[in-house]
Amino acid sequence: MPKLDLDAIPQVNTTGYPPEYAGVVKDRWYRRLAPASGISDFGFTHATLKPGAWSAQRHWHEGEDEFVVMLSGEAVLVEDGGETLLRPGDIAVFPKGVANGHVLQNRGDADCVFIAVGRPAASDCHYPDIDMHLFDGTGFRRKDGSGF
Repeated sequence: MPKLDLDAIPQVNTTGYPPEYAGVVKDRWYRRLAPASGISDFGFTHATLKPGAWSAQRHWHEGEDEFVVMLSGEAVLVEDGGETLLRPGDIAVFPKGVANGHVLQNRGDADCVFIAVGRPAASDCHYPDIDMHLFDGTGFRRKDGSGF
């Protein structure tokens, strides 16, 4: 089954973020493609950001390489060094361990669609703009280690 039928893979908009940080991703819809394809060494997601939606809170991973490939629409990549407009065909890369928080934001009036590739969260993830930290992929906590 080399060709995936996207319409047969459920599209969801769930998040594990605590409610106080979940609002920016409420219009982010995604399909987890790795489980549907049988691939287990890395994860990949077909994501759609409705106008106004963010891909995540701005973050960076200690032990996870990531990259995104823009398919349609436009997104603004926000990172420590500023902002970059991404259009179809553009690729953005985020090497593990590089403390450069990143997020895609759809500031346009049309859907933005991209593929995100990484691996299941199994390392610390830092959120420089908010009081949240993902510890070893086990759950979100405040930066002091306390729970939500």
